Amino acid sequence: MAIQSAAADGSAMPAAELLFRDDAYLQTATAAVTAVHERGIELDRTIFYPLGGGQPGDTGVITRANGERITIADTRKGEAHDSVLHVPAPEAPRPTPGERVALQIDWERRYALMRLHTALHVMSCVVVAPVTGGNIAPDKARLDFDIDMSLLDPQKIERETNALIARAVDTETVWITDDELDAQPELVKTMSVQPPRGAGRVRLLKIPGVDLQPCGGTHVRNIGEIGAIRVVRIRNEGKRNKRVEIALAQ
Repeated sequence: MAIQSAAADGSAMPAAELLFRDDAYLQTATAAVTAVHERGIELDRTIFYPLGGGQPGDTGVITRANGERITIADTRKGEAHDSVLHVPAPEAPRPTPGERVALQIDWERRYALMRLHTALHVMSCVVVAPVTGGNIAPDKARLDFDIDMSLLDPQKIERETNALIARAVDTETVWITDDELDAQPELVKTMSVQPPRGAGRVRLLKIPGVDLQPCGGTHVRNIGEIGAIRVVRIRNEGKRNKRVEIALAQ
């Protein structure tokens, strides 16, 4: 499929407005199609979170003005800064650049990801060690730590993580400059993924009294929304990778 773009004059497409960045609870929105090509559909604004930082891309539906529904099977980052590719299911129809569409994410799936993503932030303050990797799925999540296996007690991790969650602290979004982050390297816990620089500022998730670290993902407004977690298993994934896997208790 040839690229179709609303910018017919050949000028660069403007960055999409990332609505989820300011409000992760938006379940619906409207947008204009800016481009359609082999990799996906681009919009001028979106509530769909693209794969990144261990969090999967959102799924959901784009509905055209005529009522035709386009199932979105995945969401990925585009090549341009803040561009988002909405990946349609193989047999789904395609919209036309310039048309207005309605967006709806799979909220149940997203909210589970938000709860688990925030839970990993909390758990990273219980297991005090460099984070070497991580991944989130709707039913479970994990962090890998550079730590001795003997120091990982599943009952202790579960108990102390749940004690922090029970504080029911509101989360906050904080922005700092690239230079401010460079001056505070201790904020970056994850060794495998470095926060993006070059845009002039970096987004942090702040859980007052608990955690502060760079993160561009989606999180709950209050950590009490996570509910209790349980440690599913702990296993050795290599010399510098000790994996702690968690799930929501309910």
